[in-house]
Amino acid sequence: MYLLIYSNRMKFNFKVAISLLAILVLFCSFGSKNKLNKKLVVENKLQFERNEIVSVRLNKYKCLSRLTDYRDIKVKDQNGKLVMTQLIDLNADGAPDELLFQVSVPGKSKIIYTLFTDSNLKNLESEITTYARFVPERIDDFAWENDKVAFRTYGPEAQRLTEAGRSDGTLSSGIDLWLKRVNYSIIDSWYANNLKTAGYYHIDHGEGYDPYHVGSSRGTGGTGIWENDSLYISKNFINYRVIATGPLRMVFELDYAPWSSYGVKETKRISLDSGSNFSKFENRISSISIIPNYTIGITLHKEKGSVALNIKKGTFRHWEPIDDSFVGEGIVISPSMVKAAMNHHSKAADQSQILVVTEPKNNILVYYVGFAWLKSGQVQSVQDWDNMLEKQAKIIQNPLLVKIK
Repeated sequence: MYLLIYSNRMKFNFKVAISLLAILVLFCSFGSKNKLNKKLVVENKLQFERNEIVSVRLNKYKCLSRLTDYRDIKVKDQNGKLVMTQLIDLNADGAPDELLFQVSVPGKSKIIYTLFTDSNLKNLESEITTYARFVPERIDDFAWENDKVAFRTYGPEAQRLTEAGRSDGTLSSGIDLWLKRVNYSIIDSWYANNLKTAGYYHIDHGEGYDPYHVGSSRGTGGTGIWENDSLYISKNFINYRVIATGPLRMVFELDYAPWSSYGVKETKRISLDSGSNFSKFENRISSISIIPNYTIGITLHKEKGSVALNIKKGTFRHWEPIDDSFVGEGIVISPSMVKAAMNHHSKAADQSQILVVTEPKNNILVYYVGFAWLKSGQVQSVQDWDNMLEKQAKIIQNPLLVKIK
């Protein structure tokens, strides 16, 4: 009797031990799937130092695609210091697609970073961030910014008000520039103050202001169709989608209703990285017939500035006086996508513009739109702005090389 009871206990204990072991193995397997420690090599083949945001596609590498929780991914530099990171879900399916992180790589050099997982280590936070949002309190603007620059454009309600004969609307698909000289976000505070005092952000209170006139022009970076010595343009955007707001990169999309006799439809995916003066535009274009001359523009205002067009390098520059200072505006694009460029003069209001006639590839056009204000301290002269444009052209032609080992 005693031996039988003992034997049953042994069987019971053995079964319990097996069950516990199975649970332990299961938990260990979950844990091991979220373990990562890899070297990440970033190479800069250009002569100058590059401080940029690097993107790693999570589904490109097996060591990343098998992870169970991407929020645990961290990056540290060669000195063991944690660097800023950001996850982006580009297709809105609830799962991250890209890991972004900040790098600083000297000219003609390689820097080794460490990619690892740690669920207990908090991500770095910063008050300096990229930012983008729809602005219903100012009719329906869409505004975006980083630590260097700020932009905005206009929505369907602003268009409706104008077409109804109201003076408080805005009919424009041009891109407006907000001149800022602080590195923190100003969009929310400027709009809030403008509700209290109309015209607040048109006056410089120490952070910058908006003196830039767009009207029916392209502002800096708006699009159109150049045909028969005229530029045909869309109306305001009709829909928007915010994909990411920061801290390293903001991304959003704007849809435009069909326009022109070609039935052009545009969706513009716009992104802006921390530390950059240039918004990246990725325009997806469709039409009912072939578009002859899809064109990007920069307004020349009253033609008091200077223009430099360099098709070979893909840089198109305007440097103009605004109030008591100067602003440099520019477009940077791969030279392979440029058909022609012109300094177009017109007696019609808002129609004197730099026009860059392009050849989109597979109905997609990628280009960069940027500016620098003298009072921001980012440039000291037109030569500085030219150098910044040329540097940006080299950057987009020679992206940083990233390898995981």
